[in-house]
Amino acid sequence: MEPPVATKTKQKTPAYDFDSIIIGTGPGGEGAAMSLAKSGQRVAVIERYQSVGGGCTHWGTIPSKALRHSVSRYIEYKENPLFQLDENKTHLTFDEILKHAAGVIRKQVRLRSSFYDRNRVTIFHGDATFVGPHQLEITEADGSKQVLSAANIVIASGSRPYRPASVDFNHPRIYDSDTILSLRDDPRHVIIYGAGVIGCEYASIFRGLGVRVDLVNNRDRLLAFMDSEISDSLSYHFWNSGINIRHGEEFDSIEGRDDGVVLHLKSGKKMKADCILFANGRTGNTDSLNLAAVGLKADGRGQLKVDDNYQTEVPHIYAVGDVIGYPSLASAAYDQGRIVGTAIVKGQCESQLITDIPVGIYTIPEISSVGKTEQELTAARIPYEVGRAQFKHLARAQIANTNAGSLKLLFHRDTKEILGIHCFGERAAEIVHIGQAIMMQKNGGNTIEYFVHTTFNYPTMAEAYRVAALNGLNRLF
Repeated sequence: MEPPVATKTKQKTPAYDFDSIIIGTGPGGEGAAMSLAKSGQRVAVIERYQSVGGGCTHWGTIPSKALRHSVSRYIEYKENPLFQLDENKTHLTFDEILKHAAGVIRKQVRLRSSFYDRNRVTIFHGDATFVGPHQLEITEADGSKQVLSAANIVIASGSRPYRPASVDFNHPRIYDSDTILSLRDDPRHVIIYGAGVIGCEYASIFRGLGVRVDLVNNRDRLLAFMDSEISDSLSYHFWNSGINIRHGEEFDSIEGRDDGVVLHLKSGKKMKADCILFANGRTGNTDSLNLAAVGLKADGRGQLKVDDNYQTEVPHIYAVGDVIGYPSLASAAYDQGRIVGTAIVKGQCESQLITDIPVGIYTIPEISSVGKTEQELTAARIPYEVGRAQFKHLARAQIANTNAGSLKLLFHRDTKEILGIHCFGERAAEIVHIGQAIMMQKNGGNTIEYFVHTTFNYPTMAEAYRVAALNGLNRLF
């Protein structure tokens, strides 16, 4: 008698509460949630706070840019000859302009909440912690707990301001870029430690309100990752507006007093002001996730390592946004979330982030760039030429009294391909996208000659492209 033939037992797919769970509702989390929901998955998001939007909406991008807009309009009002004889109130406080920012935040929360509702994404509010490879425990505000499971998990928990242990951030005069939004006093003098993007933006905001600003930079120039000519323009504009910049300095200690705060520098210098904004980097929000439960470990800045598909070392766990580091932009985080949604559904990414990601820095005036800098092209020995347009020569800038600024186009001498676009001035973050659209064209479409052969509305700031293109082409021989 022959032995019975062994039959394979079909393994059942584990029953999960959801197909995918996303931790965080910032740009990265929202992008992933919408992409997965539109693909037919059962999706849940876990948000620590009672309102969606993450740090981008509540403490970072949206409030800081709303503040910047209010101050920029205030500066225009003061400088406009039509209003110089007006006897109305001419002093605004930080607390007053925060009210406008609060209104924008409310509108953003309502809008973003509607996205989750329309796409049938379930929102859980509380702190998320891994308790197993596919399980997350949620601790709600009242202390109650529940465990959810999913086949895939996306970590989009964002970041927070870096806080050295030696600095007492509980002192009422010591702030970071989150807590500065709780400032209710009207300081006359502010120290900003850290001259990165956040530090420079807030230096513009406070100086625009007439506050004395000391900006302490631990590098040798502002925004060293930008084209040097553009960052030098910002440095000059800051100096001309009265901002005191100290380069190459590092803090030794920060002393909070009843009547102010004293910054002690390693060089031996001391500085005193009404308050200090510590804006020297950010840390990924991973320390409370209990990553050890799934075999993951973040680096010293709380960031996770991922592959080209945004997968961590655990294949069914993904990560996007600030929690993975560069480029740490809200715009890029949303795209990362959207891309990872496709990777989960189809098994691999069908697209990647563009190589040349535009950068917008909302100082007063703005800075924006896309592509290569002059320093990068020189180091790579690429033969390039430069075309420039000064805003003060444009009719639209003269009408709007926004004469400070310029547009710079870098292009290949032989092929005339646009290699880099750098803009300094009002609306720079908008202006740069005109050139980006041409720069991204294939099969000969990327050419600086486009701006010579097309017709622009007149008067517009976009006309700067025609002026800069002619300026650059006239340099060729």
